[in-house]
Amino acid sequence: MGSKRIVKKVNKRNPYLRLVKNDTEKKKQKEQKVRFGKEKRIAVLSVLICSFLAICITGYIYVMENYTIQTVYVEGNIHYTNEEIMDMVMEGRYGHNSLFLSLKYRDKGIKGIPFIETMDVTIEARDTVRITVYEKAIAGYVAYLGRYMYFDKDGIVVETSEERTPGIPQVTGLMVDHIILHEKLPVENQEVFNDILNITQLLDKYSLKVDKIYFSPDYQVTLIFGEVQIAMGVSDDIDEKIMTLQYLLPNLEGKKGIVDMKEYTEETKLISFEEN
Repeated sequence: MGSKRIVKKVNKRNPYLRLVKNDTEKKKQKEQKVRFGKEKRIAVLSVLICSFLAICITGYIYVMENYTIQTVYVEGNIHYTNEEIMDMVMEGRYGHNSLFLSLKYRDKGIKGIPFIETMDVTIEARDTVRITVYEKAIAGYVAYLGRYMYFDKDGIVVETSEERTPGIPQVTGLMVDHIILHEKLPVENQEVFNDILNITQLLDKYSLKVDKIYFSPDYQVTLIFGEVQIAMGVSDDIDEKIMTLQYLLPNLEGKKGIVDMKEYTEETKLISFEEN
């Protein structure tokens, strides 16, 4: 009896064969999750943006309604009117908003304006602002080539303008052949500027508005008030003479002539008037 050989069939696998499973369903789930996550982020971002815009608009309306300037104090200005100063400081679309001005002029003054050294802006309340003007110390002006050349107490020309500034006297009689801005007036006797400053300060002290201050070649002074000329002579006793003018000028209103005070002293009281 012959023996039977049992042969076991062995399936050999290809070692390089890779099984790919069908994961279409998983891809769909993943894409759905990504889509829903992106839409959620967009929705959240939209809500945040809308909330931010709403806060900004509400804040803008609140600032515009509650920080509008109603009261303005202007002090120290002579050359410019209150309205002109306000227009310089409160210019622009938001110039009447105190919060905007406080940020604009924080820790700095306003410079670069003719006749003004600087201007300070102080916010005193949500609806109140104070503008303090510091004008350049101008002693007088001379007319030169159709312009007004304004100089300070040291005779330095600080401004030039085609317009005359009320309250600042014109100085005549000084012989100058040229004038340069920011330089001294080229006069022979530089001490004349001390006399001019002294005269203008005394006139201001007694609220006297002189039109012109004339210096003769030997530097004798004549003050001109309208049609009345006051011959003051040299600068001796000038303070006593100007103090007397405050009582003398009201009696000369409407008259034309020359008042001679050259020999006036506190002791002599010599005054003469020659009417034209």
